[in-house]
Amino acid sequence: MTTMTGQVAGALDRALAERTTLIELCVYAIDRARSAGVAERVVDGLRGVGVSVLRPVGCRFDPAWHEAGGTVPTDDPELHGIVADIELVGFADRGRLLRPPVVVVYQFQG
Repeated sequence: MTTMTGQVAGALDRALAERTTLIELCVYAIDRARSAGVAERVVDGLRGVGVSVLRPVGCRFDPAWHEAGGTVPTDDPELHGIVADIELVGFADRGRLLRPPVVVVYQFQG
């Protein structure tokens, strides 16, 4: 490997590490933002760099992508296993799960 190639690789590694740190800081800020407008502005910024917010209300619960925070009873069997609410939003970076959303899932009480 030439010196120039090594320098470029080192710079790329640093940039990627810094990107990860900035994404983590943004997620931290969103969790603690007192203003919904500020939180959405940060979410928009993250979306611009390939990070999506996971808000799966109405989706079928998937333990590979969601963390169950609780259940809510339903008398509708069609709703069983569907995400009813979100306790904490999740994040994915270009399809790679960063943090699963913590969700409340409908549970049929038949």
